[in-house]
Amino acid sequence: MKLKLVAAGVLLAFGLGAHAAPLIIKYSHVVADVTPKGQAALKFKELAEKKLAGKVEIQVFPNSQLFGDGKEMEALLLGDVQILAPSLAKFGKYTKQIQIFDLPFLFDDIHAVDRFQASPAGQGLLNSMEKKGIKGFGFLHNGMKQLSANKPLGMPSDAKGLKFRIQPSDVLEAQFNAVGGNPQKLAFAEVYQALQTGVVDGTENPWSNIYSKKFHEVQKYIMDSNHGVLDYMVIGNAKWWAGLPPDIQKGLTEAMTESIKFGNKVAFDEDMAFRKKVVDDNKAKVLPMNKEQTAAWRAAMKPVWSKFEGDIGKDLIDAALKANK
Repeated sequence: MKLKLVAAGVLLAFGLGAHAAPLIIKYSHVVADVTPKGQAALKFKELAEKKLAGKVEIQVFPNSQLFGDGKEMEALLLGDVQILAPSLAKFGKYTKQIQIFDLPFLFDDIHAVDRFQASPAGQGLLNSMEKKGIKGFGFLHNGMKQLSANKPLGMPSDAKGLKFRIQPSDVLEAQFNAVGGNPQKLAFAEVYQALQTGVVDGTENPWSNIYSKKFHEVQKYIMDSNHGVLDYMVIGNAKWWAGLPPDIQKGLTEAMTESIKFGNKVAFDEDMAFRKKVVDDNKAKVLPMNKEQTAAWRAAMKPVWSKFEGDIGKDLIDAALKANK
């Protein structure tokens, strides 16, 4: 018996004995593996398990397999899942500052969004919810929004009197009110029919939605407006994260940074590909917005910025504007 114990001690001393089970990390999201977010999650699994071989096992659950849209935040805070990537619209009850990404015509393009998100101000948003149990890891792109309607929307006055479908958002409601439009809150599944039947005259969406949901078939004009951003934030349970050993935190942080960079490139490439498909289909006319038109829209939207400045913070809005080059 003593001999067996000694032998076991020798094996353990040389790392040849029983191994500790890897740390299970559940990463849940609500879209398919083939989407930019889905691909970023799988890349994180690949990188984390390579950097921390034998120490962690990343379990990715796409398509709401683990938790749906309405339950995932609660599940994270309860510790039933460790990592999520919800849309920025989901964070309104935790911090009003996130509304900065809904402010219309604030960012020139996706590259300006990148610069802002990488800045101290943007990075600060990732840590703004830690007291409420949410640790931010980074931002994942979904695409810039484009305005569409059955008439060109070159100038703000062109939107007057038109009915626009919006997501439930005080900022987006104020956006169309500012130009004399009539915002209508409708479920995403109802948008195609609403556009087709004239229940609404226009809407706003990234190119991936416009093409995949065939909105370009029921809209005559789509503006290259890039007037708002649809993004996600990759988050973790703050208490769980704080309890991880430093080497695990380091490896996971590196894997997350690389996977988000990968996902954002996929999102950008895909966005441009969908735009080309819309143009090639030639069912809706895609119109550019020149500098004068963009300046006119931005001027019309500044009262919206002012309206939400108290919730968001003037310093944050200034930092976002500074990211435009």
